[in-house]
Amino acid sequence: MSTPLTARILENYAGVAGTLPASAAAAARRHAAIEALAAAGLPTSRDENWKYANLRMLERQRFAPAAVAEPPHPPADLPPPLASTARYVFVDGVRVPSVSQPPLSGSAQLTTLDDTAAHLARHTPRGDARFALLNQAFATDGLAIRVPAGSAEPVRLELLFVANAAAERGASYPSVTVRLEPGARMVLIERHVSAAVAASFVSSAVTVELAHGALLEHYRLQELNTRSVLFDTLSANVAAQARYRLHAVSAGAQAARSTLAVRLGGERGELTLACAALGERQQVQDTYAVVEHAAAHARTEQIFRGIAAGRSRVAFNGKIVVASGARGTDSRQSLRGLLAGPEAEIDVRPQLEIYTDEVRCSHGATAGKLDDDMLFYLLSRGLDCDSAQRLLKWAFLEDVIGKIARPVLRRQIEERLAAALHDDTLRELL
Repeated sequence: MSTPLTARILENYAGVAGTLPASAAAAARRHAAIEALAAAGLPTSRDENWKYANLRMLERQRFAPAAVAEPPHPPADLPPPLASTARYVFVDGVRVPSVSQPPLSGSAQLTTLDDTAAHLARHTPRGDARFALLNQAFATDGLAIRVPAGSAEPVRLELLFVANAAAERGASYPSVTVRLEPGARMVLIERHVSAAVAASFVSSAVTVELAHGALLEHYRLQELNTRSVLFDTLSANVAAQARYRLHAVSAGAQAARSTLAVRLGGERGELTLACAALGERQQVQDTYAVVEHAAAHARTEQIFRGIAAGRSRVAFNGKIVVASGARGTDSRQSLRGLLAGPEAEIDVRPQLEIYTDEVRCSHGATAGKLDDDMLFYLLSRGLDCDSAQRLLKWAFLEDVIGKIARPVLRRQIEERLAAALHDDTLRELL
């Protein structure tokens, strides 16, 4: 697809191709990705599943990866670590060895770019994953995680991606693949933060494979500064009797778009997807999640809670596809949006495509203002209007936040959201 944007991506790629990692696996991955991207092009606002995303900044973006010091310098102010959880730190997509440590249990195998590239070469992103191709073409580092079968304890790992470079200096390309062998368990925390006030451009790609009976608790926290832009792609395959618990909280960035594609490919596979998004001023928070039920008796629970204040836009497009052989499917969607500003916009869109009988699928979507009766009740108990509204917003988000099973992590997220809601009283109560 020949467009001025595609031509500029190819020009940027040609200018840096000789400086990117030169192993055979990495080169093959990049070559295949740039060819596929040249043929497909990046999405535009005319594409149905991208009409809520803010794509205007692509017109002036430099797509070559930002130059990072060798070795990269650790940021001065990192979020506090979590107890009994190892941490890998990346700056502009490049790992910082001095502040990274392997998982404490020792059961996970972590390798870098070459193995990640070889893995990605065997797994082409599904669905509308064109930004994943951009990541594969330009990423200069990456992490491949493999958890073998028979682990006595779940592996606990935090991946902290720090965006430091300004967009005019180049982009950041975090790249991660995760494979859990049969029966393996893992708690993975993926966090995106900013090191400075610079407006960064981040294109992240994550690939997940869960083998028979595996369990992955995956927490994704987007806390970039409000000048940055994030395009994030996650592709996952869930085998028989495997369980994928995916929790996502997005409160940062000027514009953030997450594309999630999960395939339940084995009988009795399970997905729990719980997402919360908070927008204010002129932020855009957009998520497109497509879940494919390809095997019998699989189960999906999908929950979204979004708040749009100021002139922000918060959108969630959730699509469930039940294939012809997926009898016994159990799928539930609950999508709710809260308008907290006269110029704000909420877009929630549940979709069901069912190609077989003997299924149980339900969905519900609502968008509106705060409940006037609940607000009146709190005002009648002596609360001022601003505090009452913030408490109702907090209760609205707790449908998602309360599902986070890790108390220390849940507290950190609650503190971050309390700060985003500009409520010091809530922070004192936590």
